[in-house]
This record gives sequence, structure tokens and C-alpha cells, in this order.
Amino acid sequence: MISERLGNLWQATSAESFNAPVLEGPVDTDLIIIGGGYTGLAAALRAAETGARVALVEAAEFGQGGSGRNVGLVNAGLWLMPETIEAQLGKPVGERLISVLGRAPERVFALVEEHGIACEPQRAGTLHLAHSARGLRGLEARRDQLVARGAPVSLLSAGETAARTGTTAFHGALHDPRAGTVQPLAFATGLARAAAGRGARLYQRSPAEALCRDGEGWVLRTARGRLTGGAVLLATNGYHMGFAGAPPPQTVAFPYFQIATPPLPEALRRAILPGGEGCWDTALVMTSIRTDACGRLIIGGVGNLDHPGGAVHAAWAWRRMQRLYPAARGIAPAYGWGGRIAMTGDHIPKVVAFAPSALAVYGYSGRGIAPGVAFGSAAADALLTGAAESLPIAPVVEHRERFTAARAAWFEAGALMVHGLGARM
Repeated sequence: MISERLGNLWQATSAESFNAPVLEGPVDTDLIIIGGGYTGLAAALRAAETGARVALVEAAEFGQGGSGRNVGLVNAGLWLMPETIEAQLGKPVGERLISVLGRAPERVFALVEEHGIACEPQRAGTLHLAHSARGLRGLEARRDQLVARGAPVSLLSAGETAARTGTTAFHGALHDPRAGTVQPLAFATGLARAAAGRGARLYQRSPAEALCRDGEGWVLRTARGRLTGGAVLLATNGYHMGFAGAPPPQTVAFPYFQIATPPLPEALRRAILPGGEGCWDTALVMTSIRTDACGRLIIGGVGNLDHPGGAVHAAWAWRRMQRLYPAARGIAPAYGWGGRIAMTGDHIPKVVAFAPSALAVYGYSGRGIAPGVAFGSAAADALLTGAAESLPIAPVVEHRERFTAARAAWFEAGALMVHGLGARM
């Protein structure tokens, strides 16, 4: 498989490390957290900061799922237009969610600074790139809606976009200075280190086997241990491993992969994204572009590298890179990896109160870093205080997605078709 042969850049270059033991024996706590990604780790850190007893179990390693596989864009807001969010949730709730997520990148970078997380933080903003004239019109509408709600975004001309990206391929771009980039796995690992430093008890390689009510509280069992607590947060998102007692998150698995170069020659590093912005485009089958602290160029796209058609995706990505940056021709890929984005049908995250004193939080639809921190922190407050008002959106008792396997297969098939044609053009 391509990802096994090339490997995950974030795993190879993370400057943060943290090791936690396997859960063994009984542990009594106030809050049980299942899942060691951004949501669970942010919740553990927040709970520990309040003085609560909190314990988190992770089935594999911290950041093993989407938190260690994503692009590393610390975005403000969701994919959806603000007006669409308000229409779906109602204006007051929609306005609150937009406000919370607009401030969420600030919280991420504040945590990085406060805890000295070595995750290559870059606060140059992000560029949403117009791949066509129609895409530019969509960005104009998005700009107008965001500015009307106080967001400091600006629309760049084609010339300004070329100067910022180093390519003339785009019709313009929407710059959001609130956003930025991080080394995503290093950020997750740093959150784990910070939470443990505040007193949270973290356990790796401890997959949950059963969750059940015990009087007014909860019991979580693993192969070698048991957690008891008054409340529970399910934060497994797109990498849930089934176990008894908790409903699996209802999402569609949206495959996404990335290919990275070795560090570029100095002249290319100065020409490609010299300001350090992270980018993605307006195409239906999206492309992401960024560099890391060592000057590697990273191209991402929809698709599964470990699918039988993975070679098609990889060939497309390399062809795409060479079209955007002809001076990079001849540079061979050094890394290739992928993961799953947990999509919801309406592209809005879900907070599900599946039982008393129990929440499941999931479905960021490709915006996991800043929303994960915001939702995880708020979920910890809500579970410890019983005040659901601290949540960015009101919890629901159930969420259902239909035809999830068929929809996931459709995403992969569509990406294969587009990339197969693109790789031959």
C-alpha cells in the first residue's frame, strides 16, 4: 500500500512526544473520556484545569486517527456559508455557533503558547482559492456574509493570489487572518502532555470494551482496567471502534490523502507560499496546498491511497503539483498518507446526549482542529456542571445518517473518476 511504503509526514516529524500507560485496575474519576484526538484531549485539559478528576482512554496512540492525519489547517468556522448555518439552526443558535468557531483558532494558538507546544504554529491565515470564475463568485458571497458578521476577511485579486501562492492557477482567494496552520499530530500530542501536566490521567493502547450505567454514574471496562465516573464523553468521531453501551457516531467516512515532497530547494521555498498560509480550493473534488516548517510542499485531495485505485490518486496529486509549480518537476514524493473525515449530512457538528450525564461529540466535516478544541472544552464544562448552555449548540438525543457506506463509496468513486481524468490530461 502507498501509505505504508511512503509513510505519514506528521508521524515522522513531530517534535512532541508523550507516552501514557495502559489502563490497569480500577480508577475512580469525575469524568470519563473515550478517544484521544482533539476533542477528547481538549476536554481532558479543560476538566483538569477546573480541578476535576478526569481520565481518558485511547484505543491506540494519541492522534492516531484524524488528529494525526489531517492537513493542519486551523480554520475559523465551518464549510457552510454563515447564512446557511443560520437557516439550518435558526438565527440565534446559528449566530452563537458562528461566533464560537470564529474565535476558536485564537484558543488553539493560545494553548500552543501557554503550554509551549512544539507544533510549528503559523498564524499567517488561510487562503480559500478560487479554482474558477464561478468559484470566485462563491468566495465573493462568502466574503460579504462573513464581513457582515464582523469577520476580518478580505478577497484577493488573481494577481495578489499569485504573489501569495507562487502560481497563476487561481482566479482569486479569500484570506482569513484569524486562521493558520500547525503540525497536527504534534498539536494533539502536545495537548496530551498539557492535560497530563494539569493532572488528567491518560491511558493509551486501552480500547474500550463496554460502557454501562452504575446507579447515578458510569463504568467503562477495558481488557485490563475499569473506570468509574459521574459523566462520560464519547470523542471517537470518525475512528470509533465498536463496543457495548455507546451508540457509534453517525457520520459518513470521507477519504482524504496527502503527498509531500522532501524539503524544497531554497529558491522554490521563497517562491511557493512565502507567507506560510495554508490553502484549499473551491473545486467540488477539493485540493489542499501548504508547506511545513522545513519547506516541504504538501498536496492533498479527496481519495484513499490504500484503495485499489490509490495509485490513480497519487499520480493525480503529483501531476497537480507539477502543473501548479512547474519548477518542482523532477522532485519525487517522500511521504504519502491518508485518513477519514467524519462528515454529517448537513455539515454541522453534533452533540448527542445519548444517556444521562453522557455526551457524544462528532462530525466536524473537515474542520476538526479548532472546532474540536472548542467543542471538547465546552463538553467538559457541560458534563461537569450539568449546564448545557456552555455548549456551542444544543444537544440532541439522537442523530441518524442514512446509507453511510454507499455515500462513502460514492465519494471515493467520484474522486477516482476526477483524478483518473486529471492524471491523463
